[in-house]
Amino acid sequence: MTDYKNLKLIASSSPHIRSSESTRTIMMDVIIAMIPALAMSVFVFGFRALALTLVSVAACVFWEWGYRKLLKKPQSIGDLSAVVTGMLLAFVCPVTIPYWTIILGDFFAIVLVKMLFGGLGKNIVNPALAGRAFLFSWPVLMSNWVKVGFDNAAGLLSTADAVTAATPLAVMHQQKMLPEESILDMFLGNIGGCIGETSALLLIIGFIYLLYRKVITARIPLAYIGTVAILAFLFPQGNDRIAWMAAQVFGGGLMLGAIFMATDYVTSPLTKLGQIVYGIGCGVITILIRYFGGYSEGVTYAILCMNACAVLLDKIGRPVKFGAPKKEAAKK
Repeated sequence: MTDYKNLKLIASSSPHIRSSESTRTIMMDVIIAMIPALAMSVFVFGFRALALTLVSVAACVFWEWGYRKLLKKPQSIGDLSAVVTGMLLAFVCPVTIPYWTIILGDFFAIVLVKMLFGGLGKNIVNPALAGRAFLFSWPVLMSNWVKVGFDNAAGLLSTADAVTAATPLAVMHQQKMLPEESILDMFLGNIGGCIGETSALLLIIGFIYLLYRKVITARIPLAYIGTVAILAFLFPQGNDRIAWMAAQVFGGGLMLGAIFMATDYVTSPLTKLGQIVYGIGCGVITILIRYFGGYSEGVTYAILCMNACAVLLDKIGRPVKFGAPKKEAAKK
Protein backbone atom coordinates (compact mmCIF):
# COMPACT_ATOMS: atom_id res chain seq x y z
CA MET A 1 0.00 0.00 0.00
CA THR A 2 1.04 3.59 -0.63
CA ASP A 3 2.42 5.46 2.36
CA TYR A 4 0.29 8.62 2.01
CA LYS A 5 1.80 10.19 5.12
CA ASN A 6 5.21 10.50 3.46
CA LEU A 7 3.90 11.96 0.18
CA LYS A 8 4.87 15.58 -0.40
CA LEU A 9 1.71 17.18 -1.74
CA ILE A 10 1.45 20.88 -2.54
CA ALA A 11 -2.04 22.33 -2.33
CA SER A 12 -2.80 25.45 -4.37
CA SER A 13 -5.84 27.24 -5.69
CA SER A 14 -7.40 26.16 -8.98
CA PRO A 15 -7.09 26.01 -11.91
CA HIS A 16 -4.20 23.57 -12.05
CA ILE A 17 -3.08 24.29 -15.58
CA ARG A 18 0.51 24.48 -16.77
CA SER A 19 1.60 26.16 -19.95
CA SER A 20 4.90 27.02 -21.59
CA GLU A 21 3.43 30.34 -22.72
CA SER A 22 4.17 33.54 -20.85
CA THR A 23 3.75 37.25 -21.45
CA ARG A 24 7.29 37.32 -22.82
CA THR A 25 6.74 34.50 -25.33
CA ILE A 26 3.46 36.05 -26.51
CA MET A 27 5.08 39.45 -27.00
CA MET A 28 7.97 37.82 -28.83
CA ASP A 29 5.52 36.22 -31.25
CA VAL A 30 3.91 39.62 -31.87
CA ILE A 31 7.34 41.14 -32.55
CA ILE A 32 8.16 38.35 -35.00
CA ALA A 33 4.82 38.88 -36.76
CA MET A 34 5.64 42.58 -37.25
CA ILE A 35 9.10 42.03 -38.72
CA PRO A 36 7.87 41.55 -42.35
CA ALA A 37 6.02 44.88 -42.24
CA LEU A 38 9.09 46.54 -40.70
CA ALA A 39 11.31 45.13 -43.45
CA MET A 40 8.95 46.54 -46.09
CA SER A 41 8.99 49.95 -44.41
CA VAL A 42 12.79 50.01 -44.58
CA PHE A 43 12.72 49.01 -48.24
CA VAL A 44 10.14 51.63 -49.17
CA PHE A 45 10.95 54.53 -46.84
CA GLY A 46 14.64 53.95 -46.23
CA PHE A 47 16.68 53.27 -43.13
CA ARG A 48 15.08 56.17 -41.28
CA ALA A 49 12.04 53.94 -40.79
CA LEU A 50 14.25 51.46 -38.93
CA ALA A 51 15.93 54.23 -36.96
CA LEU A 52 12.57 55.70 -35.96
CA THR A 53 11.34 52.29 -34.81
CA LEU A 54 14.48 51.64 -32.77
CA VAL A 55 14.27 55.08 -31.13
CA SER A 56 10.61 54.46 -30.26
CA VAL A 57 11.37 51.05 -28.77
CA ALA A 58 14.31 52.39 -26.76
CA ALA A 59 12.20 55.27 -25.45
CA CYS A 60 9.34 53.00 -24.37
CA VAL A 61 11.71 50.66 -22.55
CA PHE A 62 13.43 53.63 -20.89
CA TRP A 63 10.19 55.27 -19.74
CA GLU A 64 8.91 52.01 -18.25
CA TRP A 65 12.23 51.26 -16.58
CA GLY A 66 12.52 54.81 -15.23
CA TYR A 67 8.97 54.86 -13.87
CA ARG A 68 9.34 51.59 -12.00
CA LYS A 69 12.83 52.54 -10.82
CA LEU A 70 11.57 55.86 -9.48
CA LEU A 71 8.72 54.21 -7.58
CA LYS A 72 10.95 51.33 -6.45
CA LYS A 73 8.79 48.67 -8.07
CA PRO A 74 9.99 45.39 -9.60
CA GLN A 75 11.13 45.85 -13.19
CA SER A 76 8.78 44.65 -15.91
CA ILE A 77 10.70 45.50 -19.08
CA GLY A 78 11.63 41.84 -19.46
CA ASP A 79 8.11 40.96 -20.57
CA LEU A 80 8.77 42.84 -23.88
CA SER A 81 5.40 44.63 -23.79
CA ALA A 82 7.19 47.99 -23.94
CA VAL A 83 9.02 46.81 -27.06
CA VAL A 84 5.72 45.95 -28.74
CA THR A 85 4.26 49.34 -27.80
CA GLY A 86 7.31 51.12 -29.21
CA MET A 87 7.12 49.24 -32.49
CA LEU A 88 3.38 49.79 -32.88
CA LEU A 89 3.61 53.51 -32.14
CA ALA A 90 6.36 53.88 -34.74
CA PHE A 91 4.27 51.86 -37.19
CA VAL A 92 1.40 54.36 -36.99
CA CYS A 93 3.56 57.45 -37.56
CA PRO A 94 4.92 58.94 -40.81
CA VAL A 95 8.62 58.40 -41.46
CA THR A 96 9.22 62.16 -41.45
CA ILE A 97 8.19 62.68 -37.82
CA PRO A 98 11.02 64.14 -35.67
CA TYR A 99 12.57 61.86 -33.08
CA TRP A 100 11.67 64.14 -30.18
CA THR A 101 8.01 63.92 -31.15
CA ILE A 102 7.80 60.15 -31.04
CA ILE A 103 9.73 60.11 -27.75
CA LEU A 104 6.99 62.32 -26.28
CA GLY A 105 4.39 59.95 -27.70
CA ASP A 106 6.21 57.03 -26.06
CA PHE A 107 6.14 58.86 -22.72
CA PHE A 108 2.40 59.42 -23.02
CA ALA A 109 1.76 55.80 -24.03
CA ILE A 110 3.91 54.15 -21.36
CA VAL A 111 3.72 56.45 -18.35
CA LEU A 112 0.30 58.07 -18.60
CA VAL A 113 -1.74 55.36 -20.32
CA LYS A 114 -0.06 52.17 -19.13
CA MET A 115 1.89 52.62 -15.90
CA LEU A 116 -0.33 55.12 -14.09
CA PHE A 117 -3.22 52.69 -14.47
CA GLY A 118 -1.20 49.94 -12.83
CA GLY A 119 0.92 48.53 -15.64
CA LEU A 120 0.33 45.78 -18.15
CA GLY A 121 -3.13 44.29 -17.83
CA LYS A 122 -4.74 47.31 -16.20
CA ASN A 123 -4.69 49.96 -18.92
CA ILE A 124 -8.15 50.78 -20.28
CA VAL A 125 -7.10 51.70 -23.84
CA ASN A 126 -4.37 50.57 -26.20
CA PRO A 127 -1.21 52.52 -25.24
CA ALA A 128 0.19 52.79 -28.78
CA LEU A 129 -3.06 54.12 -30.21
CA ALA A 130 -3.45 56.53 -27.31
CA GLY A 131 0.09 57.73 -28.00
CA ARG A 132 -0.79 58.29 -31.66
CA ALA A 133 -3.91 60.25 -30.72
CA PHE A 134 -1.75 62.39 -28.43
CA LEU A 135 0.75 63.04 -31.22
CA PHE A 136 -1.98 64.67 -33.28
CA SER A 137 -1.35 67.66 -31.04
CA TRP A 138 1.17 68.28 -33.84
CA PRO A 139 -1.14 67.66 -36.84
CA VAL A 140 1.29 68.98 -39.45
CA LEU A 141 4.07 66.64 -38.32
CA MET A 142 1.65 63.70 -38.25
CA SER A 143 0.34 64.42 -41.75
CA ASN A 144 3.59 64.85 -43.67
CA TRP A 145 3.51 61.89 -46.05
CA VAL A 146 6.42 60.93 -48.27
CA LYS A 147 5.95 60.01 -51.91
CA VAL A 148 7.43 56.55 -52.33
CA GLY A 149 7.77 53.86 -54.94
CA PHE A 150 9.60 50.60 -55.51
CA ASP A 151 11.51 52.25 -58.33
CA ASN A 152 12.93 55.05 -56.18
CA ALA A 153 13.18 53.43 -52.75
CA ALA A 154 16.44 54.41 -51.11
CA GLY A 155 18.15 54.03 -47.76
CA LEU A 156 17.59 57.60 -46.67
CA LEU A 157 18.71 58.63 -43.21
CA SER A 158 17.02 62.00 -43.64
CA THR A 159 13.74 62.94 -45.29
CA ALA A 160 14.36 66.68 -45.38
CA ASP A 161 14.37 66.77 -49.18
CA ALA A 162 11.68 64.12 -49.67
CA VAL A 163 8.72 64.86 -51.92
CA THR A 164 5.39 64.84 -50.08
CA ALA A 165 2.16 63.47 -51.54
CA ALA A 166 -1.37 62.66 -50.42
CA THR A 167 -2.09 59.14 -49.25
CA PRO A 168 -4.67 57.03 -51.13
CA LEU A 169 -7.17 57.44 -48.28
CA ALA A 170 -6.77 61.22 -48.45
CA VAL A 171 -7.61 61.07 -52.16
CA MET A 172 -10.61 58.81 -51.51
CA HIS A 173 -11.79 61.14 -48.76
CA GLN A 174 -12.46 63.64 -51.53
CA GLN A 175 -14.73 61.01 -53.12
CA LYS A 176 -12.27 60.30 -55.89
CA MET A 177 -11.73 56.78 -57.16
CA LEU A 178 -8.21 55.37 -57.42
CA PRO A 179 -6.81 53.67 -60.54
CA GLU A 180 -6.63 49.88 -60.43
CA GLU A 181 -2.82 49.87 -60.22
CA SER A 182 -3.03 51.97 -57.05
CA ILE A 183 -5.11 49.28 -55.37
CA LEU A 184 -2.45 46.71 -56.20
CA ASP A 185 0.17 49.06 -54.80
CA MET A 186 -1.87 49.36 -51.60
CA PHE A 187 -1.92 45.59 -51.28
CA LEU A 188 1.81 45.20 -51.91
CA GLY A 189 2.98 48.30 -50.03
CA ASN A 190 4.09 50.60 -52.85
CA ILE A 191 2.32 53.63 -51.33
CA GLY A 192 2.85 56.43 -48.87
CA GLY A 193 1.46 56.46 -45.36
CA CYS A 194 2.53 55.41 -41.89
CA ILE A 195 5.62 53.23 -41.95
CA GLY A 196 4.01 50.01 -40.72
CA GLU A 197 0.67 50.07 -42.48
CA THR A 198 1.56 50.23 -46.18
CA SER A 199 1.78 46.54 -47.13
CA ALA A 200 -1.47 44.66 -46.55
CA LEU A 201 0.20 41.50 -47.88
CA LEU A 202 2.93 41.42 -45.24
CA LEU A 203 0.50 42.32 -42.47
CA ILE A 204 -1.64 39.34 -43.52
CA ILE A 205 1.47 37.14 -43.33
CA GLY A 206 1.97 38.36 -39.77
CA PHE A 207 -1.71 37.61 -39.10
CA ILE A 208 -1.31 34.04 -40.32
CA TYR A 209 1.73 33.60 -38.07
CA LEU A 210 -0.18 34.81 -35.01
CA LEU A 211 -3.04 32.45 -35.83
CA TYR A 212 -0.60 29.56 -36.24
CA ARG A 213 0.98 30.36 -32.88
CA LYS A 214 -2.51 30.74 -31.37
CA VAL A 215 -1.62 34.14 -30.00
CA ILE A 216 -4.88 35.60 -31.32
CA THR A 217 -8.09 34.31 -32.85
CA ALA A 218 -9.59 35.41 -36.14
CA ARG A 219 -12.85 36.68 -34.65
CA ILE A 220 -11.97 40.34 -34.07
CA PRO A 221 -9.89 40.91 -37.25
CA LEU A 222 -12.42 39.20 -39.52
CA ALA A 223 -15.39 40.95 -37.91
CA TYR A 224 -13.60 44.30 -38.17
CA ILE A 225 -12.32 43.96 -41.74
CA GLY A 226 -15.50 42.23 -42.89
CA THR A 227 -17.69 45.05 -41.56
CA VAL A 228 -15.59 47.67 -43.36
CA ALA A 229 -15.70 45.62 -46.57
CA ILE A 230 -19.49 45.13 -46.45
CA LEU A 231 -20.27 48.77 -45.69
CA ALA A 232 -17.85 50.00 -48.36
CA PHE A 233 -19.43 47.66 -50.89
CA LEU A 234 -22.99 48.67 -49.98
CA PHE A 235 -22.24 52.40 -49.87
CA PRO A 236 -19.50 53.10 -52.41
CA GLN A 237 -18.37 56.61 -53.24
CA GLY A 238 -16.85 55.54 -56.52
CA ASN A 239 -18.15 53.95 -59.71
CA ASP A 240 -16.73 50.49 -59.04
CA ARG A 241 -18.04 48.84 -55.86
CA ILE A 242 -15.37 46.13 -55.78
CA ALA A 243 -12.51 48.54 -56.34
CA TRP A 244 -13.84 50.96 -53.73
CA MET A 245 -14.24 48.15 -51.22
CA ALA A 246 -10.72 46.84 -51.88
CA ALA A 247 -9.25 50.31 -51.50
CA GLN A 248 -11.01 50.81 -48.17
CA VAL A 249 -9.79 47.45 -46.88
CA PHE A 250 -6.19 47.66 -48.08
CA GLY A 251 -5.74 51.38 -47.51
CA GLY A 252 -4.73 53.18 -44.34
CA GLY A 253 -4.25 51.41 -41.04
CA LEU A 254 -7.16 48.97 -41.20
CA MET A 255 -5.06 45.82 -41.54
CA LEU A 256 -2.53 46.95 -38.94
CA GLY A 257 -5.23 48.04 -36.51
CA ALA A 258 -7.44 44.98 -36.94
CA ILE A 259 -4.60 42.48 -36.58
CA PHE A 260 -2.23 44.03 -34.04
CA MET A 261 -4.21 46.71 -32.17
CA ALA A 262 -7.82 45.60 -31.85
CA THR A 263 -6.73 42.13 -30.69
CA ASP A 264 -4.88 43.48 -27.65
CA TYR A 265 -5.65 41.11 -24.76
CA VAL A 266 -6.12 43.86 -22.19
CA THR A 267 -8.41 46.24 -24.06
CA SER A 268 -10.59 43.79 -26.03
CA PRO A 269 -13.46 41.57 -24.81
CA LEU A 270 -12.86 38.02 -23.64
CA THR A 271 -16.14 36.41 -24.69
CA LYS A 272 -16.54 35.11 -28.23
CA LEU A 273 -19.75 37.01 -28.95
CA GLY A 274 -18.33 40.11 -27.32
CA GLN A 275 -15.29 39.96 -29.63
CA ILE A 276 -17.50 39.76 -32.71
CA VAL A 277 -19.61 42.72 -31.60
CA TYR A 278 -16.41 44.57 -30.74
CA GLY A 279 -15.00 44.01 -34.23
CA ILE A 280 -18.26 45.07 -35.88
CA GLY A 281 -18.32 48.23 -33.78
CA CYS A 282 -14.77 49.07 -34.82
CA GLY A 283 -15.72 48.62 -38.47
CA VAL A 284 -18.84 50.79 -38.25
CA ILE A 285 -17.03 53.65 -36.50
CA THR A 286 -14.14 53.45 -38.96
CA ILE A 287 -16.47 53.86 -41.94
CA LEU A 288 -18.40 56.67 -40.25
CA ILE A 289 -15.21 58.64 -39.65
CA ARG A 290 -13.85 57.96 -43.13
CA TYR A 291 -17.11 58.96 -44.82
CA PHE A 292 -18.36 61.82 -42.68
CA GLY A 293 -15.41 63.00 -40.59
CA GLY A 294 -12.89 65.67 -41.44
CA TYR A 295 -10.11 63.09 -41.07
CA SER A 296 -9.53 60.55 -43.82
CA GLU A 297 -8.60 57.72 -41.45
CA GLY A 298 -10.68 56.34 -38.59
CA VAL A 299 -8.97 53.22 -37.27
CA THR A 300 -7.26 54.84 -34.28
CA TYR A 301 -10.36 56.48 -32.85
CA ALA A 302 -12.62 53.54 -33.72
CA ILE A 303 -10.50 51.13 -31.68
CA LEU A 304 -10.11 53.61 -28.80
CA CYS A 305 -13.89 54.07 -28.66
CA MET A 306 -14.49 50.33 -28.59
CA ASN A 307 -11.74 49.87 -25.97
CA ALA A 308 -14.00 51.86 -23.66
CA CYS A 309 -16.84 49.38 -24.36
CA ALA A 310 -14.83 46.20 -23.77
CA VAL A 311 -15.98 45.78 -20.17
CA LEU A 312 -19.63 46.03 -21.19
CA LEU A 313 -19.14 43.66 -24.11
CA ASP A 314 -17.69 41.05 -21.75
CA LYS A 315 -21.21 40.68 -20.37
CA ILE A 316 -22.38 39.42 -23.77
CA GLY A 317 -22.11 35.70 -24.34
CA ARG A 318 -20.71 34.80 -20.94
CA PRO A 319 -20.62 31.02 -20.48
CA VAL A 320 -22.97 29.48 -17.91
CA LYS A 321 -21.34 28.22 -14.75
CA PHE A 322 -20.89 24.47 -14.66
CA GLY A 323 -23.68 22.94 -12.64
CA ALA A 324 -25.64 26.19 -12.38
CA PRO A 325 -29.43 25.88 -11.80
CA LYS A 326 -31.64 26.25 -14.85
CA LYS A 327 -33.07 29.53 -13.59
CA GLU A 328 -29.58 31.02 -13.31
CA ALA A 329 -28.68 29.69 -16.76
CA ALA A 330 -31.80 31.30 -18.21
CA LYS A 331 -30.80 34.67 -16.79
CA LYS A 332 -27.47 34.46 -18.60
